[in-house]
Amino acid sequence: MTATVEDYYDGSRTFHWLGKFLDVPLDQVNFLVTQFTALILAGVLRNFLSPDRVSPTTRHVFGLVNGLLLGYFCFGRQVIHLAGLSTLSYIVMYTQNPRNMQSFVLVTALFYLSCVHFHRQIYDYASYTLDITGPLMVITQKVTSLAYNVHDGLIRSEKELTPTQRHQAVKQMPTPLEYFSFVFHFQALMAGPVIYYRDYMDFIHGRNLSKPRPSTYLAFDILLQANDQNSNDRNAIVQLPSPIFVVIKKVLASLLCALAFVIFIPLFPIDRLKDNDFLRDTSMFYKIRYLMIATMLVRFKYYHAWIFADAICNNSGLGFSGYDEKGKPQWDATSNVDVLGFEMSQSLKESIEHWNKGTNRWLRSLVYERVKHNKLVYTYVLSAIWHGFYPGYYLTFANGAFITVVSRVTRRKIRPYFLSSKATKFLYDTISFIVTRIVMAYITFSFVLLEFIPSIKVYLSLYMLPHIVGIAILLIAPRLPKVSSQTDTPETKSNASQELINGAARKSM
Repeated sequence: MTATVEDYYDGSRTFHWLGKFLDVPLDQVNFLVTQFTALILAGVLRNFLSPDRVSPTTRHVFGLVNGLLLGYFCFGRQVIHLAGLSTLSYIVMYTQNPRNMQSFVLVTALFYLSCVHFHRQIYDYASYTLDITGPLMVITQKVTSLAYNVHDGLIRSEKELTPTQRHQAVKQMPTPLEYFSFVFHFQALMAGPVIYYRDYMDFIHGRNLSKPRPSTYLAFDILLQANDQNSNDRNAIVQLPSPIFVVIKKVLASLLCALAFVIFIPLFPIDRLKDNDFLRDTSMFYKIRYLMIATMLVRFKYYHAWIFADAICNNSGLGFSGYDEKGKPQWDATSNVDVLGFEMSQSLKESIEHWNKGTNRWLRSLVYERVKHNKLVYTYVLSAIWHGFYPGYYLTFANGAFITVVSRVTRRKIRPYFLSSKATKFLYDTISFIVTRIVMAYITFSFVLLEFIPSIKVYLSLYMLPHIVGIAILLIAPRLPKVSSQTDTPETKSNASQELINGAARKSM
């Protein structure tokens, strides 16, 4: 007997009445309840369970227990998969030689995640019902990043490490409490972001404090620094500014994104692209406009989840990144997306840099900075397996790689022709902005549509024009006469391979 969507979702039915009243699916209601609860718990952790009030063990237990409770409320018995993947990874981490342990953890976590991906595609194909795969993907990033950080700390010398790897290296195997608290802490369980182990331990131990502490605690911190093999002299005590204003602003922005999604997405459903009448009876310009609006509205769902998750982290004291040049506190260390940066970008590269930044860092840390040959191939392979196995994902990745190469050639070979005056440069920037909006819709709709044949039909209904223009640029642009590069900026010579890493990392529509 085939399972229905209602059967497949195993979360709490407590607020079923609220879902009916609001005409909102139960899984979405539970997600909102969970996130608002986490926001309140974050305030409790920051104000009443701060490092100057309680021990690190208490903070570990508080984060772990509440993470498990919220996970069970939202996913029911499916939460066993979170425990299963993380436990298996921890066993592998402890039993294997640190020289190759990280590879075994990566294979173990990806295999477990892939099985869950396959299970969902069999029983709940192309559904947007909230399920355990989302948190499982985040936990996969956590356990694999930790395994590589432990490998760096125990096996590799500091000279072999990049600055980022040195910063995140872990020189002592985590205890079970430290490990499972890191994996399940409630702030980032539901929607990320990916927080690295060293940063999480700094938060737990109060190496960045929200309040000044007595001199007795300063002495304790000096002792802790001497004994903590993972500290690397990072126990500087800093008084953090209050995050309340930032939290309120992010919560309001998140709710506005959710409201826009709920109100407008029914007017532009992505499934309409499967309608043969729509593809046959509408003009190419109407279809492009529809793609742009529909994909933008889908992005609001991600904006809502990521911005709210960022607010939760900030409310607990996570995410402070220092002060800007005007002395204004910045709370963007756990931000996963820059909405204005993405929507107003003038190139695919800029768009990618502002989207799912945590996954970009994860892919760069695990693959691109470590392999010596075929860096991009391995990066894309990891990104593809991590996302799942819907054909639409791979169409988006392939088209993203192609368009990235095209945009690189365009910037290097065609853009210099427009740098002779402010007017021509403004013209180029304007065209780039418009083309970026069209191209982003063209290459990402398949990520939402998921299916192969319907996506191909959409390409054909648009005469594959972006592909044709892209091929023409690749053939013609390198043959154009070279223009003086004196007006080029350093940005012109940016590393194109980095663009592809970020493209592979993007978990978008």
